[in-house]
Amino acid sequence: MKNYKIGVVPGDGIGTEIMPGTLEVLDALAEVHGGFKLAYSHYPWSCDYYLEHGMMMPDDGIDQLAQHDAVFLGAVGNPKLVPDHVSLWGLLIKIRREFEQVINMRPAKQLPGIESPLKHPNGFDFIIVRENSEGEYSEVGGTIHRGEDEIAIQNAVFTKKATERVLRFAFELAKQRNRKVTSATKSNGIVHSMPFWDKTVKEVAVGYADVEAESTHIDALSAFFVTKPESFDIIAASNLFGDILSDIGAAIMGSIGVAPAGNINLNGKYPSMFEPVHGSAPDIVGKGIANPIGQIWTGKMMLEHLGEKKAADLLLKVVEEVIADGVKTPDLKRNATTSDVINEIKTRIFGI
Repeated sequence: MKNYKIGVVPGDGIGTEIMPGTLEVLDALAEVHGGFKLAYSHYPWSCDYYLEHGMMMPDDGIDQLAQHDAVFLGAVGNPKLVPDHVSLWGLLIKIRREFEQVINMRPAKQLPGIESPLKHPNGFDFIIVRENSEGEYSEVGGTIHRGEDEIAIQNAVFTKKATERVLRFAFELAKQRNRKVTSATKSNGIVHSMPFWDKTVKEVAVGYADVEAESTHIDALSAFFVTKPESFDIIAASNLFGDILSDIGAAIMGSIGVAPAGNINLNGKYPSMFEPVHGSAPDIVGKGIANPIGQIWTGKMMLEHLGEKKAADLLLKVVEEVIADGVKTPDLKRNATTSDVINEIKTRIFGI
């Protein structure tokens, strides 16, 4: 019996409403599957915590989370009370950076029973592999002068090490799927970093003769996500481009409430972190109608990362069956509550 220690941070808003039921689903799966157990440590770090303590997490928060096999994060943010840059850099990005979570993975697929806004979604199923440590989101830069002479400089930082790392991860993942990698670029407009990125793509691709490799400019690629999403398998992208494409991927699924993500540590020194893409949705807090699928699918990614692929695949299969049978929250145009969806998934897991 394998035992995994999970650091649980429910966060804010609907994060605190969805997380308890999601853990019940994961526990049901562990019980039925029989090969592992999950031990949770709960941390109340959130915007409420910030308002009380003046920080998003305690000074030793990273040390506490480092004791776990994975971090399971809920939705974080309450912009009416805490500025987004404070909550983001004080918790999510702090964990990503200090735990060297250099890869971000965001799958997108047409789920049965969810109406995509696309007229012809054609069963798309792809994963965006995003560089998560540098690129356009570096902290290098600053402002000088004031008034009409004010200047802001934001430096994008691309290192050979990090670029090769994300590309190799993408190619290795493609070998497990449909053997195709699409690189997001903009070398016709960004004249230093993107030709560097393209050159590195070609160098890495040499070692993967059995994987098809293509490069597509980010503007065209964004359009192709709408016109022919079924043509993609693995998309490798820089920090900014991956961020934008991930939201398009969530949108064409039909609801951002179903979209999952994983922040992956590759060197084994620290845990990886898994989080749904959706926000804390303060407009529906307390109504009991938040969609738990994004958090549950995120749990699937966490189990797969821990090595429990059979259980992870089973969980997604059950989720897809529940959605296909019409047990859906209002964002998916039905009237099920959060608890309805959670309970139906648990019932079907126990019925296997």
